[in-house]
Order: sequence, then structure tokens, then C-alpha cells
Amino acid sequence: MDVASPAHVATAPAPRPKTRPVLRWSIHAGWVLLLALATELRVGRFGFHPSDQGFILAQAWRVLHGEVPHADIISARPLGSAVLHVADFALPMPLFFGSSFLSMIEIVVATIAFAALVTGRRVLEWGPGMTAMVAAASLINLNAFPLMAWHTVDGIALTACGAWALDAGLTSGRALARRGGLVLLGCAVFVKQSFALAAVIGVLWLLLHPATRAGALRTARWWRQLVLDFLALGAPGLAYVAWVGLSGGFAEMVEQLTGGVPAYGERLLGLWLDDPEVLTRAPVRELGFFAAIAVVLLAVRLPGDRLGAAGRAASWVLVLAGATAVVWTVVDGRFTGSSRWADVLWWIVAVSVPVNAAVRRKVPWAGLLVLATGFMTSLSWGNDTPTLLTGTLALTALLLLIHLVPPRPRLARRWVTATAGLTAVVVCGWVVVARHDQAAYLDLGHDRLTEDLGDVSPAMSGIRTNPSTFRYVRQIRDCLDRFPAARTAVLPDNAFAYPAFGLRNPFPLEWPLPLEIVGDAPERMLATTDALNREGGYLVLFQTVPSGLLATGGPVPAEVPAETPVFTYLGLEKAIQARLTGRVVTCGSFVGKYAP
Repeated sequence: MDVASPAHVATAPAPRPKTRPVLRWSIHAGWVLLLALATELRVGRFGFHPSDQGFILAQAWRVLHGEVPHADIISARPLGSAVLHVADFALPMPLFFGSSFLSMIEIVVATIAFAALVTGRRVLEWGPGMTAMVAAASLINLNAFPLMAWHTVDGIALTACGAWALDAGLTSGRALARRGGLVLLGCAVFVKQSFALAAVIGVLWLLLHPATRAGALRTARWWRQLVLDFLALGAPGLAYVAWVGLSGGFAEMVEQLTGGVPAYGERLLGLWLDDPEVLTRAPVRELGFFAAIAVVLLAVRLPGDRLGAAGRAASWVLVLAGATAVVWTVVDGRFTGSSRWADVLWWIVAVSVPVNAAVRRKVPWAGLLVLATGFMTSLSWGNDTPTLLTGTLALTALLLLIHLVPPRPRLARRWVTATAGLTAVVVCGWVVVARHDQAAYLDLGHDRLTEDLGDVSPAMSGIRTNPSTFRYVRQIRDCLDRFPAARTAVLPDNAFAYPAFGLRNPFPLEWPLPLEIVGDAPERMLATTDALNREGGYLVLFQTVPSGLLATGGPVPAEVPAETPVFTYLGLEKAIQARLTGRVVTCGSFVGKYAP
């Protein structure tokens, strides 16, 4: 089966399916929405932590109110995700619930896009078995990750959908799809620096695709189209830089985006270098099994069909063995980031790509795209592994394997493949639910998430958490009622509060983590403090309860003395507290400074 990519010879478009396209698209859109909604209802809305489960929404809230990235908002990353998630505020559902629901849609659609590229088949041509396998892969991609607006999820979705639209546009000759895909790839760069490779992918895909090479000797009109294509790729970047530059934040943007701690993907690339014995332990041992199987399969398949029936039988046995190694890697991973199962799956795909290329004598560009996206995903300070791509990595490895064997006899009827696919969905769904029920992200088990945060803020309706976190969030609400102010900050780990309660944060940082403090952030934070002293009309709350305590359901005091030490990372919060001249206030576990 040929995969539509730059390595393929241009072919005539596939015949349209007999079933009406509108009906088939509706069916596919329906299962995507249904899967995303079911996942949000059963998994996504259970568990809450005040720190990062509101970080992107807080930045989007500021953009929605006209603040400019880097000029008004200090960020170690481009704020493309903040711009994208302004749309979350328009959803006809509670903000935090709707934002999580949208994130799951992103994960599912990205999984579909990668699968369409790897298989080289239009989504409308998929049968129920393939569709169900993609749905299962989407659930594996989520694994134990919390459903929330996040720049890595945005980067994956933009890269996958951009490449999908670009390839479809090049294959069909539709300029709108081609340039739309390039725009999406250009947008991926500006959600996080690690996705800068998406633009390079767009350039290579555009220049190496057969449709482009076929026009290499055309007239000046072809060159004008190519220039327009490159402008489409660069348009998001030009718009972002112009927006920031015209607002006077260009120098700050350069300083902030180059001032963070770099990430090189050393954890992924050096999987076994620190401890070679890890190759004998789960889940890394499956990589050795898979590599050995791949070498034998390569030897069997390189002669083609000259080995006859014995070669074909051996090929199928080896493919089944390789598939078992892939599946067992997922099983051994147990959906935990610490087990490094995502790294193993990435390396399994890295082995599959050259083997596939050698046997089929063509580069599987879609497989390389998945590898590149996995590497970009691993460039992270916290989750430095392609965990958010595990399902796609596993499915890609399986598809690359299947493409190596001779066409199988049609022994399985459609209902058999559909049943197998639906079984995979049920099993993966059950494992995801069990994993999240055991311990939600930075929260407790499902049976201890007894409080609905909608009782505190309508924006958080449907979100369930433990009683300690609920009390903590309610204390913020009580503080706002007792001490109303035009400008309010809740430092340090409470970015959620700004969109949840409609607050205007006077400081240029939502979440002053050590790694987020780049450029002249300390000076600007203290300068804001001086401005608040001059102008008044502020409430600045400081948490005294460590964030880690909330994740374990630890006690949150009903009231604390004014001299209670505040929770801080680098002492910046203490410096702000000492510098503010407003009167000291206390409410719940918070202490603050207030100047009405």
C-alpha cells in the first residue's frame, strides 16, 4: 500500500466511495465528538490542581483582554497557545470543562491525521476496524496525562493536521488545502520553540513531494505559486512578530524566548546510555526483541518472493512477533511516565522506518514525520518523553510492519476486524479509566474526588476534586468577596484563578516558577509592585499551603495568622509581600496585602 508522501510517484486520485461523502464525514465527526465527550465525562473532569490546570487559560484570558505577548505577558515560550485557546471562552459550556473537551478533540484529530498519512488512505476509505484502532490509539495517546489546554497538545495537533492538509492539497492539486496545511505548520512553531522543526518539515514536504517536482520545469506562474506557499508557511510567524514588535515588545520577546533553559532530548536519545542494563528490564527489553525480529524480517523480505511460500509464512510470523513486542511495550509501560515506555516506542519506530525503507525501496516519510514529532514532544522541562504520542507511535510501528508482508488472504470478514478494533477500544478505555481512577493528575483517587468546583465558580462546573483542594479554591473565592479590588493576584501557584473568577492580574507573570522567570522578570514584577503602591486598588494574596500538599489531600487551615510564612520558590513572593504598602489581611489559608 503506497503512502501519500514526497517519496511517492504521483498517482491518480482514488475513486470516491459509493456512500455519500457527507454521511461518511458525519459518521467520523460523530465518533470523534462522542469519544472526546465520553473521555471528558468519565476521565477529564475528575481531578484538579490549581497550578498548571489553568496556566494556558490564564494567558488566553489576558490575550482576550488585549494584552500583548512579551510586552505585557512574560513567557519563556511563544504565546501561540494562548491565542488559540481564546476560542475556549466561546464554547457553550463551562470554561474548564469545555477546554478539556477541546483538548481531547485535538488528541483524537491528531491521531487520525497521523494514521491517514502513514496508511496513505483517505479517512472515508477506512473500515470500522481501522477506525476503531485509531480511536484506541487516541486513548493510549492520552494515557495518564490530564485533559487540559496545553502547548504540547497544540503543537502535536498543529503538526499532524498541517502535514495532513499539506499532503492532501499537494496530491489533489487544491491550493487552499496545501496553503492551509502550511499555515498550520507555521502556527506550530509559535506554540513552543521545540516545534520549530514543524516549519522545516513543511518546507521539505512541499519541495520533495512528487506534485512539486513534476512542476519544477513550469513557467513563472508555478514559481509565483511556490512563493505564495512559502508566504503561507511564514504568515503566522510574521503576524506574531509584527504584533509584538508594533507593541514595543520585540526586544523583550527575543530576550525571553532565548533566555530559558534549553532542552535537547537527551533523555529520549540516551535511553540506555546511562545504564545499559536497562535493556534487560521492562519495558526497554522489548526494544531488543523488536530489533532482533526486525533484522530477521529484513533478511527474509529483501529477496522479495524468491523464498516462496516459506518466506511468506516466515514474514507473517515475524510480523506477528514484532506486533507482540509493540503491544507488550504498551502493557509493560502501565501508562506511567516513569517507566519510559514512550521512549521505547519511539525507538521501535526508529527501527521500523529504515527496515520499511529498505524492503519497499522508498522512504516512509510519514513514519519520519511521526519520529520527528515524537522528538519535538520530548523537548520539555517536565515531561521530557513523547508520552503524548504513545498511541500514534505504537500504531505507526504496527502499520510499518504490516506494509512489509505480502498481501494477506482475505480470511477475516468485516465484522471480525470491527470486533477486534472495538475490543481494543474497550480495553484501552478501561485501562485509561483505571489509571486515572487510581490517582488523577496531582489529585487523589476517583472515590475521593467528592467536591464539584462549580459550587465555587460557574466556570469550573463539573470539575471534581478532593475536599482539601475544594476548600483551598473556596477560600480564594471568599477572599475576593471580602476584599474586592480592580486588580488581583494570587501568588504563586494559582494561574487558574484569573479565568475562573474573571480577575485581572497586574503582574506580568501568571505562574512564577523558577524556569518561567526569564529575561527581566524579577525587575518587572517588583516594578509592578511599586506601581500598585502608587495607584492603589489592588489585592495580592499569597498562599501559605504548599501545592504538593493539595495533591495529597493534606489539611488546609481554616485561618492562619498574618505572620504565617508564605509559600515561595525563589523568594520573589516574599520580596513582593515586603514591598507592598497596603494593609495586611488574612482569609482562610491566605495572607495578603490590600489597598482598596
